[in-house]
Amino acid sequence: MPKLTIEGFTTVDVPDGKRLVLAIEQDAGVDVLHACGGNGRCTTCRVEFVSGEPDRWTEAEHSCVDQRGLTGVRLSCQMLCDRDMTLKVISRLEGSGRPDPGRTPMDEITPPAEWRDT
Repeated sequence: MPKLTIEGFTTVDVPDGKRLVLAIEQDAGVDVLHACGGNGRCTTCRVEFVSGEPDRWTEAEHSCVDQRGLTGVRLSCQMLCDRDMTLKVISRLEGSGRPDPGRTPMDEITPPAEWRDT
């Protein structure tokens, strides 16, 4: 089982292959935003990796991050927990002014993952 460490929170074991945004919310108990429902469109689920950053990106993640000119961040809705990871959650419900974090993302990456190497 991969270990997920979120700075300022605890380290937890997560099921191998679980969607990162769900592991952050459900396993680590961190109130990460996912306003678009985990579809790689809004960037509210963005994280900054300290270690263990995956080498692959989905086309949806690459396109969204590139269009917004973001650097140094990844979209947690577009990756799987397949290794030990340490990261910072950038956008949380707390302090956002939003009524909720967004629709719960599906178990599978959406849109269907088209992988590319970094």
